[in-house]
Amino acid sequence: MNYRRFGRTDWNVSEIGYGMWGLAGWTESDDQESLDALQRAVELGVNFFDTAYAYGDGRSEEILGKILRANSGKKLYIATKIPPKNRRWPSQRDFALDVSYPPDYIEEYVEKSLKNLGVEKLDLMQFHTWEDRWLTDERLPRAIENMRASGKVRAVGISVNRWEPTNGIRAVLEGAVDAVQVIYNIFDQNPEDALLPICKMKDVAVIARVPFDEGTLTGTLTVDSKWPEGDWRNTYFVPENLKASVARAEALRPLVPADNSMAQMALRFILNNPDIATIIPGMRKRRNVEANAAASDRGPLPRDLHTRLRAHRWDRNPTSWSQ
Repeated sequence: MNYRRFGRTDWNVSEIGYGMWGLAGWTESDDQESLDALQRAVELGVNFFDTAYAYGDGRSEEILGKILRANSGKKLYIATKIPPKNRRWPSQRDFALDVSYPPDYIEEYVEKSLKNLGVEKLDLMQFHTWEDRWLTDERLPRAIENMRASGKVRAVGISVNRWEPTNGIRAVLEGAVDAVQVIYNIFDQNPEDALLPICKMKDVAVIARVPFDEGTLTGTLTVDSKWPEGDWRNTYFVPENLKASVARAEALRPLVPADNSMAQMALRFILNNPDIATIIPGMRKRRNVEANAAASDRGPLPRDLHTRLRAHRWDRNPTSWSQ
């Protein structure tokens, strides 16, 4: 496992982190299987774990807490998120701060996450949705500083809404955040246009989320793919999106190196960008952990392949189903 500097925090984090939504927010998750996968990740050198209160109403945090206690002699970085009070993903432009993150509510969820994780301090607390204009309300910058000053949060970050990488630039420029979590993958390259250069300028860490486009870039989806009732993917992969996503994934298949899976190629594409501090693929099984960790050992893609993949950029706009 290779490690990268996490912005101005100066933490050295594994370039392959662990996204924990699937452990409590998707169907077919199993706690014992999740614990086994998490422990294997620790053994392979993964030290950055991204969870959220919203992943199972604290269940994902509680699962991570067990792993922290089982590995008390190792430094594992904890990143979690405050859910919006109205429980609406993504945020909408007309949502007021009091609808999503009133200051007393922020304090309440810091305490809840600390309790679920069984720790006295969080490495990174993130806002699970974001609107740059909320910073106009002076209560929010004050609440962010209060988090840091409380001694309960080391760093503060934001998780940028899907396909809105510019809606976070103000937070970076004004020094409100230490980290930005954004969708970045073979298809979604638009964070490179402005957000990533500005984060580099301000020494703000970038976390690449959704590296597989919710599964498209694993190469395992078909136009007939279906998920159990209640699974979030049913609302994301509506027919219009599923058909287009599968077609774009199939166009990539001839480019996959003989000794790689499409998923490993997708991770290695992101590793080509030195401005990314860590990638957080969702992982629920030991075999997924081992395959994803191996991408770090293989390193970035050869320059010519990376260049060819850049031509597969897919610029999309938020829709009613993109969430």
